[in-house]
Amino acid sequence: MPATAEADGATGTSPLVAAAAELAARAREPASRWDAEGHVPPDVLRTLAATGLLAADLPSRHGGRDLTPADLGEVAAHLGGVCSALRGLLTVQSMVAAALLRWGTRAQRADWLPRLADGTLTAGFAATEDGAGSALGEVTTAVEDSGDGLLVTGRKRWVTFGESADVLLVLGRHAEGLTTVLVETDRPGVHRESVTGQLGMRAAGIAHVTLDGVRVPADHRIAPPGAGLSHVAATALDHGRYTVAWGCVGMAEACVADAAAHAATRFQGGVPLGRHQSVGALLARSAVRAAAARELAARAGRARTRGPGHGVTETIMAKYAAADAGAEAGRTAVQVLGAAGIAPDSRAGRHYRDAKVMEIIEGAQEVAESHMAEQLLRRFGAVT
Repeated sequence: MPATAEADGATGTSPLVAAAAELAARAREPASRWDAEGHVPPDVLRTLAATGLLAADLPSRHGGRDLTPADLGEVAAHLGGVCSALRGLLTVQSMVAAALLRWGTRAQRADWLPRLADGTLTAGFAATEDGAGSALGEVTTAVEDSGDGLLVTGRKRWVTFGESADVLLVLGRHAEGLTTVLVETDRPGVHRESVTGQLGMRAAGIAHVTLDGVRVPADHRIAPPGAGLSHVAATALDHGRYTVAWGCVGMAEACVADAAAHAATRFQGGVPLGRHQSVGALLARSAVRAAAARELAARAGRARTRGPGHGVTETIMAKYAAADAGAEAGRTAVQVLGAAGIAPDSRAGRHYRDAKVMEIIEGAQEVAESHMAEQLLRRFGAVT
């Protein structure tokens, strides 16, 4: 059942899936240290780029590897099974690339996408603000016309890999509507504040970013004003949910494997721990949830093969189920492993913390429930 490298080896049809499995296997031991130190070493990020895993689902004409949704999912599962931060880099890079691919001009795609695909540039998605989390329509970051360019002013929070990103896709408010702008982080007026000690994703280089009158060329705007949230950011978020879902599948399967291995070899009362009914029940519930999450993620992948805009609801369902499965499996693994589960170097403990973050990012569970309920009501004839 598990897709993690140490459990069943590489799955999928692409050599990139095997490359992701190998990278995940090498990352398994140091991942806890990265979590404790609060960053993934730059050489690991360079390796991720060199293997072609960044924005690998872009078309080859834009520097990508034409990775299918199914194989992209397996890549995210391998990385997520050992380190949510590694999967997080894959997620934010592909979020920005997906938004540019669908809504950028021909010139913008030619300029930015190859550099995102080969890792010359690393990207961040800067949308969340103090008063705009799930309700991104409330963002107050200002994007103003200024001569022949744009002036960006505001403060963004919880930007994954915001510490090191070379360019940010910023959601802001223009006089004509919400808009998105690419902002290079070496421009004057960009200030970053590293975030440390948060519950999970501690190696993901999370930062708060202040944009103090940052000037960018007019051609850094992606799509016309008014399309920033409904089109550009929506595409990025949908892509993010898909890779987060698969990352959570890998996380859940890794936790099930760790808990089951411990329960099979640790004896209590002269019998393996897993033979105790209460422990067996915990393992069974976690295994079923992980398997169900994998099936829903696979279904979302099949729906996404129909093209842009397809599979949105299936992806939301997959992310919801997989985040829940990751949280359940993390709790179970920590409980079954006991003291080993709460040790500083415990993968189960780290996944347990990361899983709670997964229930919040790219759409909280409650937001997903509202969307799924609305789709269900429409299906059975509710008046809109």
